[in-house]
Amino acid sequence: MTLWWKSLGGCALCLLVGPFPLCAQNPNPIKHDAAAQELNRLLVAAEEAVSKQDFETAAEDYQSYLAKKPDDASAHFNLGYTYTALQRPDDAKAEYERAIALDPSNPKMAPAYRNLGLTLLAKDPAAAIDPLEHAAQLEPQDAQTKWLLGTALERSGQLQPALEQFEAAQKLNEQDVAISASLAYALLSAGRFPEAEAAYRATLSLHPEGVALRQAQLGLANCLVAEKKLDEAASEFAAYLALAPNDAGVRIERASALVDLGKDDDALAELDRAAAAGPESLAALKLRSQIYWEKKRYDDAIPVLEKAATLAPHDPNMADRLGRVYLEKKDYPNALHWLVAAYEIDPTANDLLSQVVEAEYLNKNYAVALSGLDALSKRQQLPAASWYLRATCYDKLGQLPQALDAYQTFLQLNKDENSDMYFVATSRVRTLTRELKDKKR
Repeated sequence: MTLWWKSLGGCALCLLVGPFPLCAQNPNPIKHDAAAQELNRLLVAAEEAVSKQDFETAAEDYQSYLAKKPDDASAHFNLGYTYTALQRPDDAKAEYERAIALDPSNPKMAPAYRNLGLTLLAKDPAAAIDPLEHAAQLEPQDAQTKWLLGTALERSGQLQPALEQFEAAQKLNEQDVAISASLAYALLSAGRFPEAEAAYRATLSLHPEGVALRQAQLGLANCLVAEKKLDEAASEFAAYLALAPNDAGVRIERASALVDLGKDDDALAELDRAAAAGPESLAALKLRSQIYWEKKRYDDAIPVLEKAATLAPHDPNMADRLGRVYLEKKDYPNALHWLVAAYEIDPTANDLLSQVVEAEYLNKNYAVALSGLDALSKRQQLPAASWYLRATCYDKLGQLPQALDAYQTFLQLNKDENSDMYFVATSRVRTLTRELKDKKR
């Protein structure tokens, strides 16, 4: 998810430092020095334009000033600020770089480093790291600069250094919602769930509003899910959904938590609310079909799984689930159709081949089932149940010697002497032994 404090788009200007009040540096220019008077006039006009948010005019005045005094680092910085306000990031970047190049070690250039980093952050966070590190070194007590540096590091995939910056920023300003939320999100991303939960609760204690509140609630809910605190997670999801009722994805997340809590009816109600916003997603259909399966509502599960199979035609699990539903309904032709379809998608899956064999057997296609067992035996050692199936197929086809051998192999492998298969097998071994002896006489 894109976090409001990460996007920085609409609030970038409010995070910038500047502009410097340059005209105040020379409030009383020499009256007969026309050049100096003109320079001061341009600075005064530029600052007035900035105060009125007339950035076009301010940029023109700064440009005119710099045409006559190109070595003024502060003026380059101020022009960069106006370019940022005008949403001209490339021009802003160039001016901040010119300002830094003119006076790179001056602590007063910390704002130039920071604004340069902020300008780069949206499109090239890796490039933003270096200037933000310079800014943080020049202003080590500035919490917001450390937060911006942490954001650049996190966006560049450097999560541990980002966490260190967020933690340092929070120590400097424990009341900043954005810093607290960024730390919580980074801890969640790092899998440090108990710490992330505490950080999200700290964020909520700062009473965020709007998007910040919603995302803190959602982050806390995700932490609680990861910690298996599902009751609390469901409550936090509900609090979030009270503020964002159209978020179908989160409704599905809450439904999943409710399923894990055994609250299937509540989960179905949540899925129904999610579906009201539009066609159900694959995740929603999978979850709904799971609930129907567990509640043995097979007729309800079939159309749901058919929709899921349409959305994911290359996912063998959907066809497999449909096949198993039809097996439960004893509709073996349809079960075979979907199980074979699943196996064709993933012909390396032994479990799918085993289910196809079972369906062929139940559909009384004994010879086909035996062929499937032969294929399966070349991939893995057949378990006892498969030997029972093989024996029964031979038995049904009247191939009595093969049936006897298969029953005997089953009994050697079988560990459950209380199962129905065991009693049938022992009975058939006795009967087939007698019948085969009689034939030899």
